[in-house]
Amino acid sequence: MRQTAGLASAALALLTRFVATGKAAQIPFRVDNSWDLNTPPHISATGHLVFDTVSSLLQQWPNTRYRNGHSLVPGTVPVGTLLYHGRGDAHLPVGPDWTATDPEHSYIFCRGSTEAGCWHLTLVASRPLQVLYFDGSSAAKMKDGPMDTQDVVGWGQVLPDRFFDEKNRIMDLCNWGKPLGVDGFVRMEMDFEIMLCDFTAGVETVSMANLALQGHGGPMRRNTSDEDGRARFSIGFDVLHSGSWHNRYPGDRRIKLDLTRLISFYDTALVPSLVETRQGLERWDHRLLGITAQDVTAVMDRLAAAYTAPVQAGSGVDWDTLYKVVVDRYADRFEMVHYILNVTTADAVPATAKKAVAHFRVMLKPYILHTAVPPARRRDNDNAWAAPVFTGCASSHTEFIRRSAPLFSRLTASEHLLLRAVEETNREICRTIVRLWTEGVAAGLDDVLPVDDPAEVDTAALVQHWRLDMERLMAWLDWSVWVKCRPECSFEEMCYLPTWPFGGFRGVRLPGRGDRPSPGGDYPPPGEGYPPPGGPPDSPAQKEDYLRPQPRCVRRLEPYNL
Repeated sequence: MRQTAGLASAALALLTRFVATGKAAQIPFRVDNSWDLNTPPHISATGHLVFDTVSSLLQQWPNTRYRNGHSLVPGTVPVGTLLYHGRGDAHLPVGPDWTATDPEHSYIFCRGSTEAGCWHLTLVASRPLQVLYFDGSSAAKMKDGPMDTQDVVGWGQVLPDRFFDEKNRIMDLCNWGKPLGVDGFVRMEMDFEIMLCDFTAGVETVSMANLALQGHGGPMRRNTSDEDGRARFSIGFDVLHSGSWHNRYPGDRRIKLDLTRLISFYDTALVPSLVETRQGLERWDHRLLGITAQDVTAVMDRLAAAYTAPVQAGSGVDWDTLYKVVVDRYADRFEMVHYILNVTTADAVPATAKKAVAHFRVMLKPYILHTAVPPARRRDNDNAWAAPVFTGCASSHTEFIRRSAPLFSRLTASEHLLLRAVEETNREICRTIVRLWTEGVAAGLDDVLPVDDPAEVDTAALVQHWRLDMERLMAWLDWSVWVKCRPECSFEEMCYLPTWPFGGFRGVRLPGRGDRPSPGGDYPPPGEGYPPPGGPPDSPAQKEDYLRPQPRCVRRLEPYNL
């Protein structure tokens, strides 16, 4: 009998945990010009990391999961886009300041009193605003890496001790961007925000509203013993809820990114100094520490050119959609194959093996040529006959880009990186699937392509090998689409990844108000439903849970249980 759905969910949850450890980055990867199904990826290649970060741009969920961003992407905020800013008076900021893309986020900074209310500014973009997007949880005030890319742009080096130096950060970033025409910088914490450099340039005031103050004298402090405290925490939860609207693709579409000008710190040609520093580290711990001054100069030259060089339209390839096509094609099918390959009883193994081969064939169906058949006389480990299938599968999405000389000549440097990333990623996907399928064919398990001389194999061992290889591939791809709450949350709940400043423990939760870490009483203290599973506050287990966030269901209605 097949295992129960509960056991299958538990097994896939273990895979999710394995994927979530970031071990994927350490699996060897090597790309060459041969179509050898036994040639693995090279250990230092980062195409799959570029692919995943680009696939995750402006999406709350994957950028909460991996807080340390590695991308700089120029973009625009379209005319008519609303931005929000909460404050304690009715005056426009006289210098750079923060705006939110959702009013739930800005409202927590709407200062005042219950007697006089508070002030909430709504702006509208009167022209396209030129912005620079930092991916990851780039507004999380943590010294463990979320600020690294901003440090490089604003200060020319990574300065972890200045992780909470927000006032100087926004001033120095705006000073850098002013001669380049940069209006602001897009970041993410609980929701997306734009660090706006000038509240009188490119924006107009829609309203400066004197709003009713809903019981809070500081952001997200909670005292569950009184209604005012409950109201204040409800406001904080509203921000998490609004951020969750942008969890998945397409993310927050109010920012239009230009991938033809993307810069990635996973670009080993542009930033070779980080290759060695990443070796042996889980992806959680990838950051820009160790980047050389030479590489910083190369990045900053490329970034300045993105705003000042003559406009280059690029190839016209819709990279965003191309990447989405690849994810859509395989994400659900890989989960299904992994489910199929999880068996608990010996009598289910033969049927399981046949089902798995049938699913491998489904994924490869558009590429299995009529002439792709194994030789009449079987030879051990001979899968050369399937090379055309491998070639078709791995190159079909990008062959035209390389074959068309006029198109290829229009690729920007960023697009060359995007092309290599999708090719490297798709190649390893296809290499794995084709190899497992050919093993099934050789064993006589493909009913569509029977063989006269099937190999004698231990079917149980073969199924276990396939399961481990699929887990290896899924861990290497490390797509956040597979990280979800299992079982699914009830209607009164939402699936949540711990994000700054919520959901941690007192030793990690950073910080509250002002320019220094807050005391342990700021933000939700231990209470009903808190701390999350993993251990008591300040325990190593809970620190792991926060620094390597895992999904869990939290209530959308009171009593909240972050």
